[in-house]
Amino acid sequence: MDMHEKYMRRCLELAIIGAGTVSPNPMVGAVIVHDGRVIGEGYTAPFGGPHAEVNAIHQVLTLFSEQATKLLSQSELYVSLEPCAHFGKTPPCADLIAKYGLRKVYVACKDPFPQVSGKGIEKLRAAGITVETGLLEREARWVNRRFFTRILKHRPFVILKWAQTSDGFIGRTDDVQTWISNPASKQLVHKWRAEEDAILVGTRTALVDNPALTVREWDGHHPKRILIDRNLSVPTSANIYGREGELIVFNAVKSEWKDNVKYIELENFGLYLPQNILYQLYLMDVQSIIIEGGAITIQHFIDAGLWDEARILTAQQELGSGIAAPKLDGRVLEKHRVANDELSIVVK
Repeated sequence: MDMHEKYMRRCLELAIIGAGTVSPNPMVGAVIVHDGRVIGEGYTAPFGGPHAEVNAIHQVLTLFSEQATKLLSQSELYVSLEPCAHFGKTPPCADLIAKYGLRKVYVACKDPFPQVSGKGIEKLRAAGITVETGLLEREARWVNRRFFTRILKHRPFVILKWAQTSDGFIGRTDDVQTWISNPASKQLVHKWRAEEDAILVGTRTALVDNPALTVREWDGHHPKRILIDRNLSVPTSANIYGREGELIVFNAVKSEWKDNVKYIELENFGLYLPQNILYQLYLMDVQSIIIEGGAITIQHFIDAGLWDEARILTAQQELGSGIAAPKLDGRVLEKHRVANDELSIVVK
């Protein structure tokens, strides 16, 4: 493997460590190399904390003390996204890189955020630093697909998720909860929840399955829970109204904020419901969302063309009849075994 690619792949590995904690910032990894040896690494801290480049430079300053400034001036920096050039929660990373005069910076891809978008690279070049872009760009854009979607499409990145039987059903028609996937898949779903900003279900799923939509079998944060409940039919005693995190209820009755529950009244529950919901969530800085059910809710987002990735767990059991699984056209990106379930990752 080319050494430059090796270092950038390490950046991508580091970036992913920030999944579920950095939003609405992007996930970024940085590696500092001196004479073929890695002397510093970093990834973006939880939102509001230092960015990847800052953490990598600070590691060098900590490890090498009096030699650090000289080492940095003779080093190359690899970073999975263009260094920021503006003041936000933290000062510009490009300014810090320029301060220590690193010899060369390899950037996987440019930042689409208008306040950065090429300006970070310009700052570095103006400081006399050589900048090369495009190293593993496709892979870096995939790692930050949530961030790119929010910035470029003005909506959250949408992940559809459902479990289905081998004969294509996701549940029974008699309002009796049916558990389809295995315990390993359940734990995996909790991991996914911890990595995303929000999770959404419709009224019937909330009533029949009575889900809490929390992270109980994985170590991570609880996502925002989103409920579509036009007439407020789901009782506040339901698990989804638990106090583990925020609940947003899109409805046609009232707008109100009480404790951890935010009711948002929507005038139109018709054709443009998915668009309205995603735009409201975009305004709340929600960068990614899992649509967990039920079949009608998921199909609404499919029919509106508002999905980016689908994660489909297929169990070995059969139901014979029931609620048919959603239908979508997409490209199967990956297939994996999760114990005796099959996981398919589908993209548009």
